[in-house]
Amino acid sequence: MVNKARGSVHIPVNSVVLEGDLDIPEGAQAVVIFAHGSGSSRLSSRNRFVARVLNDEGIGTLLFDLLTREEDTVYENRFDIDLLTDRLKEATIWLKAQPETSNLRIGFFGASTGAAAALRAAADLGDEIKSVVSRGGRPDMAEKALGQVQAPTLLIVGGYDDVVIELNEQAYRLIKAEKELKIVPGATHLFEEPGALEEVARAAAEWFKRHLLTG
Repeated sequence: MVNKARGSVHIPVNSVVLEGDLDIPEGAQAVVIFAHGSGSSRLSSRNRFVARVLNDEGIGTLLFDLLTREEDTVYENRFDIDLLTDRLKEATIWLKAQPETSNLRIGFFGASTGAAAALRAAADLGDEIKSVVSRGGRPDMAEKALGQVQAPTLLIVGGYDDVVIELNEQAYRLIKAEKELKIVPGATHLFEEPGALEEVARAAAEWFKRHLLTG
């Protein structure tokens, strides 16, 4: 039996310490690590909403800052996919080393540029990662790694986000693993329209339940 939420955590990565929020429901079998997009953080209201939905389904979540406050002031860091990928991989290794999460199946939820980092990290970590979901993501920025992704991957895009739809369609064709492209009708990039974010959370929860709890 897994302990309940530990709350705030500090993740040492090389010479820095990253801030995070870990929430593990009693009896959880899986945990989803969130990779935020450019200029976003563990406090992202959209990702925290999705995390709460996952927690209600019995799935643990780790939301953490991929960059320190100082690093985030350098605009280029937000689009440094190599750096973001390394941070996500290090956080995954840290999570696997914690007693209460060491035996949990792991999934990634990436938003915007964080989706590229999630897919790159999933390709590098192989069967350690059981599932990936991208929300309004830029999977095209992980182009060279897409063919190596083994984890079942769900790409979610807003129906009015024309440019990102095209980029996701290009990435979708390169992914060889089990995959699905879901377009949320009437939604823009940030899924601010009534019911749009709820649909994202519902789709993500169903995908993770299928591939993390029964996969």
